[in-house]
Order: sequence, then C-alpha cells, then structure tokens
Amino acid sequence: MLIRISLIVAIIACIAAAALNFVKVKEKIETVVAERNDWQKKWTDTDAELTTTKGTLAKTEKELNQTKETLATTQQERDKAVADVDALTKKSNELAANLAKTTQERDNAQANLAAYVATGFSPEQILGLGKQITKLQTTLDALQEEKKVLQYAYEKTRTELEYITGKIPYVTLPAELRGKVLAADPKWEFVVLNFGQEQGAKPRGEMLVSRDGRFVAKVVISDVQKDRCIANVMQGSKITEVLEGDQVIPAHPES
Repeated sequence: MLIRISLIVAIIACIAAAALNFVKVKEKIETVVAERNDWQKKWTDTDAELTTTKGTLAKTEKELNQTKETLATTQQERDKAVADVDALTKKSNELAANLAKTTQERDNAQANLAAYVATGFSPEQILGLGKQITKLQTTLDALQEEKKVLQYAYEKTRTELEYITGKIPYVTLPAELRGKVLAADPKWEFVVLNFGQEQGAKPRGEMLVSRDGRFVAKVVISDVQKDRCIANVMQGSKITEVLEGDQVIPAHPES
C-alpha cells in the first residue's frame, strides 16, 4: 500500500513537472514565435521601404539625367548667346568706327565746300586757276634751277677771278664735303670723284687723297658737273698711285 502511494505520488510529481515544463516550453515557444513574427514584420517593412527607396532612387537618377541634359543644353545655348553678343559687339564697334569716319569725311567735305563757295569762283574758273598754278609752279621750278646755275656760275667766276688776281691764295670748299675716287688714270694723272656741283665742289679746289688713314696725294678740281667732278693730281704731291676707292677731303675747308 505504501509502495502504491509512493508510486502515485511519483507519477503525480512527474505529471506536475511535465506540466510545469510544458508551460515553460509553451511560454518559450510563444516568445520565440512572437519574436519571429516581429522580425518577420520588420523584414517585410524593411523590404517594402527598400523597394520604395529603389523606386525613388531610380526616379531621382532619371530626373538627374534629365537635369544634366537640360544643363548641357543650357550651357550650349549660353555659349552661343555669348558668342552672338561678342559678334554683335564687334559689329557695333565697327559700325561706330565707320560712322565716326564717315562723319569726319562729311565734315571735311563740308569744310572744303564752304572754302570753295567762299572763293566766289565757278568750277570752271577753279579748274583754270589750278592749271595756271601748275604752270606757274613749273616755271618757278625752272627759274629756281636757272638761278642755281647762274649763282654757281657767278660764284665760280668770282672765285677764279679772286684766285687769278691773287686776292685769295686758294679756293676753299665746304668742310663737310667728303667723297671717294670713282676712277683713276695713272698715265694722265687725273681722277673722277663721286661729288659735284650739288655737293659744293668748285674748280681749283684742292682735295687730299688718303688710303687707310695714310696720305696718298693731293688733287685739284679741274671740271665740275652736277654730281661728278674731274681732278688732276698735283705735281710733287703724290706719295703713291691714286686708286679707285681712295678717300678724299678738302685741303682748305671753309671755316
């Protein structure tokens, strides 16, 4: 009887322990299930948010690409507008310069017209006056040349007369007169010099001939032309033969 009671007690204890374990396991299972359901909900929510984010990102990327295309187009339009403005500015400056030039030409033409009107002459009369002025200018130029010839002839005659009469011991030449020998004839003892009447050469004028800074001879001018003259080597003055290219300077320069 005691054994039966003990066995019953043991069975009841096992049942109680099993019930207790069942309750605890059930609680754990319910807790795990709840946690699983919670994570399931979180994953579902996160997946939905990810899907939404992907859609938003795709939309944003599309809008960004459209914005880039719009920006590139705007940049091209801006560059074209800047180029157009530069071209218009350049054209405007050219037109302004042409306008200023045209205005100046107009003002000059008006001034010339006013000067023409102020003369009181007709176009035919002014044309005739122009021809007369040209003719008179030609005559004046000829007279000037003739005056130079006559003045040179006078100076030549006066100088020779003064030299012959002993009034002057020698003929002076311009101090700045410089030249060289163009040709030399050692047989006949004469040379051709590269200056003449226009440079101030005078008959009987004496020139010193040198080569490399050394005295060669003395020559005296015998014939004077416009831009050439002929001179004879003075006897007893020659150190060596006069050669083409030798330098000459006045022996008696004017003070």
